[in-house]
Amino acid sequence: MMDVLQGIGYGIVALAILVVVGIVIITKMGDSVAQCATDWTYNATARTCYENANLSNTADPANAGWTNANYLNTQLGSTGLSGWVPAIIAVAVGSLFLSYFLARRKR
Repeated sequence: MMDVLQGIGYGIVALAILVVVGIVIITKMGDSVAQCATDWTYNATARTCYENANLSNTADPANAGWTNANYLNTQLGSTGLSGWVPAIIAVAVGSLFLSYFLARRKR
């Protein structure tokens, strides 16, 4: 049973690494294709466009590449794929314990 739990642990760690790497790569790709309106400048740190004449005016880039990358980031984050990890852990561990006790009862 410990071998199975160890396998589940490795799977969860691999999923977490994939999500983090995916978020970083998608964010960088979105930043590289961001396009702001004329007389606006994109700031990759804040991930927003600033008006050159008035730096307090901000807006999100409106091009499809940046919009899609931003959407994918939210789908990988805590509200998307990563949000399912605790439920997957609970179901996997619960099914392991149930199968252990059911197999033990049949002996």
